Amino acid sequence: MVRAACGTIFTGAVARVEHQGRLVYERAYGRTRDDVLARPVYRDTLFDLASITKIFVATRALELVQRGVLTLDGLLVRWIPEWANTDHEPITLRMLLAHISGMNSGADYRQLLGTNVVEFAIARDLVQAPGESVIYSDLGFIALGALLERIEGIALQQMIPGYLPRSRQRPAIPATEDDGWRGRVQGFVHDEKAFLMGGTAGHAGIFGTAADVAALGERYLATFHGRQTTLDPDMVRAATSEQADDAVLRRGLGWALKTSNENSCGRWFSKNSFGHTGFVGTCIWVDPERDVSAVLLTNSVYYGRNDTRDLRAAFYEAVVDDLGLR
Repeated sequence: MVRAACGTIFTGAVARVEHQGRLVYERAYGRTRDDVLARPVYRDTLFDLASITKIFVATRALELVQRGVLTLDGLLVRWIPEWANTDHEPITLRMLLAHISGMNSGADYRQLLGTNVVEFAIARDLVQAPGESVIYSDLGFIALGALLERIEGIALQQMIPGYLPRSRQRPAIPATEDDGWRGRVQGFVHDEKAFLMGGTAGHAGIFGTAADVAALGERYLATFHGRQTTLDPDMVRAATSEQADDAVLRRGLGWALKTSNENSCGRWFSKNSFGHTGFVGTCIWVDPERDVSAVLLTNSVYYGRNDTRDLRAAFYEAVVDDLGLR
């Protein structure tokens, strides 16, 4: 199925499946682009992970909670004083991680040209009161990235690997969109807001392999089955349980939670599954009941901004079927 999609839905992909903490399947498909500059995709090929970046950043924030530096429900105005005496003042870490801060979802990059994107994100008027309901927010995670930098005193790319691929790595990274502004994007973050921030942001910008993404999922999945992990079990269960209700995708802390069979994990992943997608064509879903995680990295925006939910759902349903776990 994935092989058949190469050349029409994306130019290249890597699929990785782990069961009971062990690798059971990993394969690379296709090429980095659909022209004479194409290179083969390998299992260790770096992909633009897009919004899967949010899970890496959320995990770093939860580690600060474990260390006692942050609390989930303490006001963030201590580190973001720009929010003092504004509608933003009630915002907590839990609200940012669960997308219930009331912050706007994003902004057209043309609004941001010549501006400081972090200042814009922090200062932009709220769409609704903090805690009211889910608004999936890039701006909220831009603020979260700034929060981590202020607390740690170092840049995001120094605390979380994967940002800013080296120039020699870029030709081997699957290209994304020809966006009419930058031309064909390859080896630079696709997300325009992150690009305007120099490639490092809390909502997008990390490049990684399927193994990198799977390892992140295993840090959470391991807790449910007694395997070793550095994350506190209570923190894992909070991150992967409902923090905010939503008709389309319920929210944990960073993670999205399966809400219906219409989600991109398909019909067979359990109701307790958690995952995340990335706009360029990347996704991970983890099923703690079946002790399965599966990663599918693609560059589907290469051929346009078409919805690939059906392909993703078919992939995850095939994983469960092939493992005999339905």
